[in-house]
Amino acid sequence: MSYSTLGLDELARHIGMDAREVRRLAERGVIPGQLVGGQWRFHRAALLDWLQRDMHTLHENDRRNLERAVADVPDALLLAQLIPRTGIELNLPARSRASVLRELVRLVERTGLLYDAEGMLAALEEREALGPTALPGGLAIPHPRRPLPYATAEPLVCVARVPAGIGFSAGDGRLTDLFVLICSHDDRSHLHALARVSLTFSPERCAALREATDVDEALKLIADAEQRMLRDRRS
Repeated sequence: MSYSTLGLDELARHIGMDAREVRRLAERGVIPGQLVGGQWRFHRAALLDWLQRDMHTLHENDRRNLERAVADVPDALLLAQLIPRTGIELNLPARSRASVLRELVRLVERTGLLYDAEGMLAALEEREALGPTALPGGLAIPHPRRPLPYATAEPLVCVARVPAGIGFSAGDGRLTDLFVLICSHDDRSHLHALARVSLTFSPERCAALREATDVDEALKLIADAEQRMLRDRRS
């Protein structure tokens, strides 16, 4: 989404949805838009905020279509490439909302790819202040509100488990024990990673990850889950 505003048909193409569905959601106020001269206009920044906040509420088919629309190579593995082995921690030493964000930044530091730890932490805190990234079922997807191209040497995803769980304001009131941190360099890849995580980390796959005993097993579980998701999408 490279323009500051988009028309209805442009937006539909960019997010892989039928234009009639986009209009319906805009008329209901689900998608943030504005009628200008009888034509719908959608501001890019507001759309990015909406997708970050509410992507998980979209029907799975809509998330699949969005993921395809923003992907450079739709059927290629993504998370398996973005998650470094040093970016997985199965016993993150965090006991509170604030400490989990600090420890996640330390996890990114451990990969050797982080340039600006202070900026990364501030961006994560700013995003959580706008609304929790925790989803029902014990999973959270922390990320900066806007991509930070100068904070890391390259885009990456880190995965952490807090075995006891912590309160992270999930909508179902459940403790959150799995955290998938996304660090992207541009809006398109940011949305791609968000959509891919939401599709790959299904409840059953999260349950398997909770039982992983070491980093190699966790990496294999995530890669297998991503491959299975891609196979299911093609079938």
